[in-house]
Formats: sequence, C-alpha cells, structure tokens
Amino acid sequence: MPALATGAGHEPGLYELLAALPSQLQPHVSRPEDNTFLQDMFGERSLHSLVKIHEQLQLYEESKPVPVLESAAALAHELSEELEGKSANGEIKELLKLLASPHVKSLLSVHDTIAQKSYDPELPPLPDDIDDDKDSVKIIRLVKNKEPLGATIRRDDQTGAIVVARIMRGGAADRSGLINVGDELKEVNGIPVDDKKPEEIIRILAQSQGAITFKVIPGVKEEEPTTEPKVFMKALFDYDPKEDKAIPCKEAGLAFKRGSVLQIMSQDDATWWQAKHEGEANPRAGLIPSKQFQERRFALRRPVATLPLQRTSSLRSFTVAAPQTYPTDCVSLDDVAVEFEDADYSSGFQLAGFRRSFRLSRRDKKTNKSMYECKKSDMYDMADVPTYEEVTPHRRPSGDKHRLVVLVGPAGVGLNELKRKLLISDPQHFSVTIPHTSRAKKNQESDGVEYHFISKHLFETDIHNNKFIEYGEYKGNYYGTSLDSVRSVLSKNKVCLLDVQPPTLKLLRTAEFKPFVVLVKPPALERLRETRQNAKIISGKDDKGSARAFTEEDFQEMMTAAQTLEAQHGHLFEKVIVNDDLSAAFGELRLALKKVETETQWVPISWTHS
Repeated sequence: MPALATGAGHEPGLYELLAALPSQLQPHVSRPEDNTFLQDMFGERSLHSLVKIHEQLQLYEESKPVPVLESAAALAHELSEELEGKSANGEIKELLKLLASPHVKSLLSVHDTIAQKSYDPELPPLPDDIDDDKDSVKIIRLVKNKEPLGATIRRDDQTGAIVVARIMRGGAADRSGLINVGDELKEVNGIPVDDKKPEEIIRILAQSQGAITFKVIPGVKEEEPTTEPKVFMKALFDYDPKEDKAIPCKEAGLAFKRGSVLQIMSQDDATWWQAKHEGEANPRAGLIPSKQFQERRFALRRPVATLPLQRTSSLRSFTVAAPQTYPTDCVSLDDVAVEFEDADYSSGFQLAGFRRSFRLSRRDKKTNKSMYECKKSDMYDMADVPTYEEVTPHRRPSGDKHRLVVLVGPAGVGLNELKRKLLISDPQHFSVTIPHTSRAKKNQESDGVEYHFISKHLFETDIHNNKFIEYGEYKGNYYGTSLDSVRSVLSKNKVCLLDVQPPTLKLLRTAEFKPFVVLVKPPALERLRETRQNAKIISGKDDKGSARAFTEEDFQEMMTAAQTLEAQHGHLFEKVIVNDDLSAAFGELRLALKKVETETQWVPISWTHS
C-alpha cells in the first residue's frame, strides 16, 4: 500500500484516508474499469456517512476520562489505620490530619460516586406490547463486479415468497456470508419484489451497476456444515447445461466432457450437486446432475434389453453366445473371432506366444461350435450406467508392480504392431502373456514358451473356477488367457501388454491390476485407405492363415467398430490414440506409458482404499 501524503504533524483520520485512496492507487491500476470501480466504491455517500459515524464514536472513546480507581475513600481509610500504629513523626501526623479532614473525605466520596457511575447513553427499553413473531429484516449491500452473484432464487409454492434456493459454493454470495439458503427476498435496490417473477428479479440484478442492496427476511439459520474431505469424481459422460431442460438454472450449470475430473463441493441437494473442475482457479461451483438423478435419466432412455443376433465370423471363427444379463449398452459378443498363431517373427526377433488375444473379425462363412465368455464382476456394474466414478490421485510407489496396460481397438487397426514395437524397444521392460491351450504340444514347441499345455479336463476346471480372463474353443481344443499369466508378468517387475475385448475389462478393473486402458482408433476413412493401401490383413481361408490386402469392406467395418467401441465403452478408456502413422502412434503410446509410471494419475478410489 503506498504511503499517503499528509500535512506535517497531522495524523490523517479514516475519512481523509478514504477520500485520498483512489488518487493514490490510480498509478497502480492498469485497467480503466478497475479505476472506475474504485472511484464508485470509495465515493459512495453511504460509505462516507458510516466512516464519519465511526470517527465520532472513536473520538468519544478517546476523549472519555477513565478513573484510575473507583474506591479512593476506602483506600484513604485503610491508609489511616495503617499509619496509626507507626512511630509518629511530623509528616505522618500531618498526613493523618489531612485524611481525617471532612473536606478531603467529602472530596474522595464525590470522586468515588462519579467514578462508579456509567455515563454511556442507554437505549430506550423495548415496549411491552412488541410482537415477538414479527420477522426481522436484514439489509445487505454487496458490490457488484463482473463475477456472478452465485445464488439462485425460486418462488415458494405455498407462501408465494421469493426465497434463496441455493448458494453456489465459492461464489460471491457464499464468500460474503451474508446471504443464506431460505432467506426471503423483499427488495432489490429499493424495488419490492413480492409481485415479481424470479425472471424479472434477475433482470433487475443484471441492470444494476455498482453496489446492490438487498432487503431480506432471514430464514432459519442452519448449523454450520462440518468440514468434509474433498471428493473428486471422474465424469463418464458429456454434459451441457444449456441442453438440459431439467436444470433449475441453466446459467448456474457446469459443462464438462467425458473424462473430466470434478471436485464435488456440495451434495446437499439429492438431485443437483455443486462442483467445479479440478485445478480450476475460479472458486465458484456450478450445478451438475447428481449420480442418482443421472442414472435414473439414463435408465429411462434405455430400450428394453434384447439379445443380439448371432452371426458367424471369420478366421478360424466361432459362434458367440452373448451373456443374457448384460445391459444393451454393452458390446454384443456376436462378431468375435480368434487368431491362434503359434509364433510371430519380425526382423528375426521371436515373440513367443505373441498373438494370443481374441480379435474382432467378420469375414469367414464357416461355423464352428465355440464359446467366448467373460466373468461378471460387481465392480464393473458402474460402467453399465456410466455417470460418475469417484477417483483419487495415485502415483506408483517406487518398486511396486506396474499397472497392467490394456489395448483395445477394431481388427486391423494396428494393436499387434504397436505391441511388437514396444516389445522390441525394451524387451526387459515390456512383456506379453503366454496363453493356455488343451491341444497337444507339437514337436518344435516347448511348454511355457508358445503355450502352457494343459489337459482338457484341467482347462474346464479352471473355466469353472473363473481363472480365465477370456477363452474360446476351436476344433475341439480350448485356448485362453489366464489371470495367473498376467500376474506372472507383473511379478517380474515388467509391464504386461494385453489386448482384449471391452467386456473383459470388467474382470481386470481391480485394485490388483489397476489397468491403464488405451483405445487405438483408425484415422478418417480417406486417410485409412491411404495408409493401409500396401498393408496386409490375416485371412482365415485355410488352416495356416494367409495375408491378403485390405478391402473396402474391411475399412468400413473398422470405422464402424471403432465408433461402437468409443460410444459404448469410451468411459473406460484413459487414453485414445489415432493410428494415422504407426511411428507417431507408437511415440504417443510410449510417452503415455512413461507418464503412467512416473506421474500422478487419477484412479478409482477403490483401487487405493481397501
């Protein structure tokens, strides 16, 4: 604060300081509107009047004499008795004579009477016939700036009164502490509002400049809320309050996108929560639909569940039976095929058990009796109606197991190519699972390298005991990826790379695996044709499988599958990568995985709290 120039030997009063403040601050104010605001605020007549009253009261306090003691006569009497027993000399005799003088005694008695009397003004007593039930009125004056007031009003259906409906946490009204929920609004800037609609009152406020004066009848004062721990929610859907017909005040709404992390400021209203974007500087909260309310709305929009049509699919394909308990927004499992390739070689680097996952495909017309299943999980139920998921910051402690990395994408998008590049880039850091099979081991194969070879009976027992993430049957033999195979990779302090069908995520989204899920999408259709014109896709026209060129149908199916994945399971993906250029996509994926290992991430709170 700059020093204020005053006359020599003169201590300025508060009124003088107030009058000089705008001119003293002017060199330090950069924007003209800020200077105008200061001039208007400090130039208010009512403010000047209050300051003058304050100074007069202060002057009275400073000039009012205060007695040193209120019992001088009693002190003189005690002193006389004390001196009586002392050896008498001339001075003591003279003092005793003075204290015994009737004039001195009278003077001290008068002093005590004046010292003990209160000369402060007394307010007149309240009349006996005062109405105790009469409402008290509170006058509130707030200085308006560009920030919204942060309060909503409504008309009470029973009384017709205009009342404060809610106070937005962190807003101007909340920070002032002067306006409370339930307060009845009587006047705005001297204009009675009893006969006005809430919309008309909003217009009055919008047209007001400078300070705004409210006359309110205080509502029932609620107890101060106890301090609660911060709650953060990850949004699993897009929301625009301008398109929400149910929101009580569109201007008070908070827009967000799927994946946004929101700090929940208040859950007092069961229908409309107050929230703000995590890390945002603006302290004012906005309205968002509550989890329960949004779940009900989503449930009402959902059609009656029907089983998807079964189809046969390509490449060593099998018919898929969709679980009947899945809601309709889960991906139907009627277009799944398996690529069982014994090994894959790239630049002489053997990737034993590399292509072991179940991939999307729709090409072949053969039909084989097979099954694809995923274990159901109660934890995954929240994904059936995607609204919000409570999250917390998490950073992998040094030495802890790595998070499981799950890649999801349509057939032909390049998942295997990205996994291959990761494995080649650092085989000591990245690894893949070794699948199980019930088929006989071939001469050139080794148990635990290409596959874990087990009996059909043991495989079926493991299926019954829910030990497989996913499995299928082809030509009478079982193939599958087990939970233990994932644990085996993670126990070696390696990053386990896995690509699965989205319904399988419900089994993996646990505190044990903490999966980091990446969706790999194709580029736009024209770019897709351009980048894949020389690429090959595995065909299933014979038992060995062969590579063939992409067709237009492949491109269309890839685009459709990607759109379906994102629409139905997008709330589960923490990263989305468009595989336009393989090198660029690999670099983006590698950077994302590096951040997962070294930086703080938002994860479901259930993953860090037992």
